[in-house]
Amino acid sequence: VQQSKMDFFCKLGYGKQDICKVLENLGQEALEDDVLKELIRMGSKPQALESQAQPSQLKLVARGSCSTTPGLKWLGDDGSDSSDSLRPIVIDGSNVAMSHGNKEVFSCWGIQLAVDWFRERGHTYIKVFVPLWRKEPPRQDSPIADQHILEELEKQSILIYTPSRKVKGKRVVCYDDRYIVKVAYEHDGVIVSNDHYRDLQNENPEWKWFIEQRLLMYSFVSNRFMPPDDPLGRHGPTLSNFLSKKPALPEKRWQPCPYGKKCTYGNKCKFYHPERQHQAQLSVADELRAKTKVPLALGKEEERCRCSP
Repeated sequence: VQQSKMDFFCKLGYGKQDICKVLENLGQEALEDDVLKELIRMGSKPQALESQAQPSQLKLVARGSCSTTPGLKWLGDDGSDSSDSLRPIVIDGSNVAMSHGNKEVFSCWGIQLAVDWFRERGHTYIKVFVPLWRKEPPRQDSPIADQHILEELEKQSILIYTPSRKVKGKRVVCYDDRYIVKVAYEHDGVIVSNDHYRDLQNENPEWKWFIEQRLLMYSFVSNRFMPPDDPLGRHGPTLSNFLSKKPALPEKRWQPCPYGKKCTYGNKCKFYHPERQHQAQLSVADELRAKTKVPLALGKEEERCRCSP
């Protein structure tokens, strides 16, 4: 009998020591109700309730088999965050530098202005391509201004030199435009240049579409890099949508009706009527029909009331 009572109260969650004390006080023949009342009077709680009362200290474990340090950002090979919403930028360094130097001087300061403009917008992947022979000392036929900027951008892993060499005193230069289009195409980025790359468009039809849709032209206004607000024309996307991977949808704006309150199209009018916000936009004919039906209906109801006993 004692063992059965012990098992019963242990299933309820009470400790064996408390049960033994109560049975010694009340006797082995005590009823279960009396034992339970005594346990409650002693203030002993079931172990299950005690475990619920204690706040459990949860340990956050990062998902994955190899992740040991939480909050670690995984970067791609290009060093840009995978969650970045801005497109990679590939700059035609020769085109930008010559444009800033009025096609007379290779102005490296123009490249710096373009890089700073995209940095301020938050772009993390910026690459500038320049031929290797631009590292050589400037000559009279090819003057270079602010050549130290190229070294600084190269240290920052922004500027990349396209290969070139000399063979029997003649310079052999690789086509840097092909580097620019290929890298921008592979990274789904934007090409910054005023060149149309027509020769490369004829080589590859995929490049042709990419150059037409992802070429960002620019202008320099008083040492200020200024791309257009509508890179693909007046009816194309805005500059912010053009440079972002997930363009924001434009807000739907209704054009007000030129006729105003004199408009007779009713609900068929495609323009916006501010005076019809809280009323159904019915046509003029439907409004007249509705007005004529109301008095007719009232007259019929009055006749029915007169005829009814």
